Amino acid sequence: QLQLVESGGGLVQPGGSLRLSCTASGFTLNTYTIAWFRQAPGKEREGVSIIRGSSTNYPDSLKGRFTISRDDAKNTVYLQMNSLKPEDTAVYYCAAARWATILVPNDYTYWGQGTQVSVSS
Repeated sequence: QLQLVESGGGLVQPGGSLRLSCTASGFTLNTYTIAWFRQAPGKEREGVSIIRGSSTNYPDSLKGRFTISRDDAKNTVYLQMNSLKPEDTAVYYCAAARWATILVPNDYTYWGQGTQVSVSS
């Protein structure tokens, strides 16, 4: 059974950092496109980052603050988030797709349960 499990969320002050983890079971992450999405209350789910092979991409609004990476030995993808802002508060999800290349939620087949990130003083 293919499964994704996120961890690492929590409460952080503005300007702080968090690293989210997404660990897969039942499949090998480096053979899939892996993406991070987030959803704030009352808002649509939005793409945060994507990694496929050695290629990564981010929305322009997040470049320089968020970094996606993958540890193949641990079958885990990470999202390093720096200089966090209150508007980064959301539930963060990782998702996997066999052939996706962009951050469109409907293109992704497998989803984790989400992890809450709250940025507040």
